[in-house]
Amino acid sequence: MNILSLIGREEALITDLAGNEYFISGEISNSRFLVLGGAGSIGQAVVKEIFKREPKALHVVDLSENNLVELVRDIRSSFGYIEGEFKTYALDIGSREFEVYFKDQEPFHYVLNLSALKHVRSEKDPYTLMRMVDVNIVNTIKTIELSINSDVKKYFCVSTDKAANPANMMGASKRIMEMYLHKYSQNISISTARFANVAFSDGSLLHGFHQRLLKDQPIAAPNDIRRYFVTPQEAGELCIMSTILGNTGDIFFPKLNEDLYMIPFSDIAIRFLKYKGFEPVECSSEKEARERVSELKEKNQWPCFFSHSDTSGEKEYEEFFVEDEDVDLSRFESLGVVKNSATASEDKLDLFLTSIAKAKESGKWSREDLLQLFRELLPSFIHSERGKSLDEKM
Repeated sequence: MNILSLIGREEALITDLAGNEYFISGEISNSRFLVLGGAGSIGQAVVKEIFKREPKALHVVDLSENNLVELVRDIRSSFGYIEGEFKTYALDIGSREFEVYFKDQEPFHYVLNLSALKHVRSEKDPYTLMRMVDVNIVNTIKTIELSINSDVKKYFCVSTDKAANPANMMGASKRIMEMYLHKYSQNISISTARFANVAFSDGSLLHGFHQRLLKDQPIAAPNDIRRYFVTPQEAGELCIMSTILGNTGDIFFPKLNEDLYMIPFSDIAIRFLKYKGFEPVECSSEKEARERVSELKEKNQWPCFFSHSDTSGEKEYEEFFVEDEDVDLSRFESLGVVKNSATASEDKLDLFLTSIAKAKESGKWSREDLLQLFRELLPSFIHSERGKSLDEKM
């Protein structure tokens, strides 16, 4: 499948990689790497970029045992073997087992944290929302502190475009995470990256298009939400560029042209169906779309339901930086770099963590409690609340 054509582009994005390949490959081949969350869509892309440049060691940690198995099969089937050490571990990076594992290893030169709760729908209840705080913020702090104590050379942590002017708590959690990255960058070299939706990544709406066809189910998508998209390989390349070439405090992001590259989900759904040999047929309701699958499939047609977005936390457009950030657009041809990330006072950052710990200890917290804590660090944060979750739609 030609992903580029489906997302409205003809050429790959990261044009700066080739000019820096000699340095990047040399650095990777002489270094030991730990990739956290390495079995997710972005994580797998990053692991492949590192593996093919033959590092001294590459360890991959992820909660998903099945995804780790598939990652190893994929690596062996596409790249084969390297002289360096390649190992995978099914561990929770918030666990005691992970902490013991980390301390038992020969020190890593680079630690890359790709673990995240990335879905806006994860903020619909207070329990999953607290886990989002743990994964996106607390575990990041824990792994940075472990890295500092082990004399790690560089720490990379993935952020998101949704951290710029966040409209949802997922984006706000990543914005707060960036504040802690800034704090700890006084003690260890840290860089990050904000990037767009990774096309056809696990759990994404585009990945869902595949699943709907496999299960003989209609396709549904918003027709008023426009997004930037990058391919999995581009996501991996962007992370590698930031990891190896980023200075402390740098936030890398792709230079994407709004008129050319921002595309509605419904347009991609139509292109996807045509690529698969089906003519899309718009239905007036979810019910009609569900009922017409068998009838339309026989005619090489497929039912679609396109509607306006009416769920909490959605932005109509995406952005990679905000007005008060210092942005360098001249260093790279295809990438921009934010030079001054979000900051907060030490007292406020400490109070946030103390409040989270107290809430968990008490066993009582609400979504509104967590939202208020977010606003203590992000006073301008306005949550887009519409009283409806994505789980309430097809």
